[in-house]
Amino acid sequence: MHPTAIQTDTDFNTEAIRVFGHQFENNPIYRSFCDLLYVHPSDVDCITQIPFLPIQFFKSHRVLTGNPEISAVFTSSGTGGQPSQHFVSQMEDYERSFRTNFENNYGSVSNYVVLGLLPSYLERNGSSLVYMVHDFIQQSPHSESGFYLDNQQELFDLLTILEQRGQKTLLIGVSFALLDFAERFQMNLKHTIVMETGGMKGRRKELIRVELHNRLKEGFGTTRIHSEYGMTELFSQAYSKGDGLFECPNWMKVFVRNTENPLEVNSKGSGGLNIIDLANYNSCAFLATQDLGTVSESGVFTVNGRFDHSDVRGCNLMVN
Repeated sequence: MHPTAIQTDTDFNTEAIRVFGHQFENNPIYRSFCDLLYVHPSDVDCITQIPFLPIQFFKSHRVLTGNPEISAVFTSSGTGGQPSQHFVSQMEDYERSFRTNFENNYGSVSNYVVLGLLPSYLERNGSSLVYMVHDFIQQSPHSESGFYLDNQQELFDLLTILEQRGQKTLLIGVSFALLDFAERFQMNLKHTIVMETGGMKGRRKELIRVELHNRLKEGFGTTRIHSEYGMTELFSQAYSKGDGLFECPNWMKVFVRNTENPLEVNSKGSGGLNIIDLANYNSCAFLATQDLGTVSESGVFTVNGRFDHSDVRGCNLMVN
């Protein structure tokens, strides 16, 4: 089953257990990790029993299932050390995943002028976020769609014209760039979705999400700030339409692990965030992130911060 065809929890659970068996047999890094924990597919009858590979493995190992031909390598910014590398064999799977996910949340991207405010990402190669936004820009039939690096005045003038026209617009940007813009220009956007992708990347002092969103709402004149949650190691994204409440597509689920006992995984509560991303078929679909958050009964989640090194223990120490 293609991940985007998953509709129900039963579909998800069945496919997750199948993908686990496949990756256990064909991904040597993941198999070694499972062997360390003495977990075999024959032991697993519930998806929370599946081992979650710490994403730090993407910094030090080639995490691949099978021996596919590599078509691209996505890399993280490497802020604070070694960058992660995600080896991609089938780019069309990534494209199908992010296109379907966006359309399910916001409708056809062809309805929007797409404006990318991603300076730090455009300054390097290998960003999966830039690849996705570039694809959205290419799919948008509007000639105004494009990336903006440091030309804030041009962006302000264009947003003003688009608002006057009543044109649906997606302004997607890294947090520090949106904040810089919002502090320089006062707008009153009625037809524009402002979407932050996180990340101060050392350019600005880190802010908690509530404070960031309040400043952005004030500068852009909007009632809500949308957010995108994704990472180099994943194929899929979660979207928030306000208040930092993220919802996953049907082929992705977020769980919480106990910060004191990382092998204890639950479907709701607070702790470290573990993710099953079934679009990650050719690398690893079961990942333990370095994010801290809360998952509700319905699967909606918030991101509350990140582990600092003093919090890294248990499973995470197996990376070293």
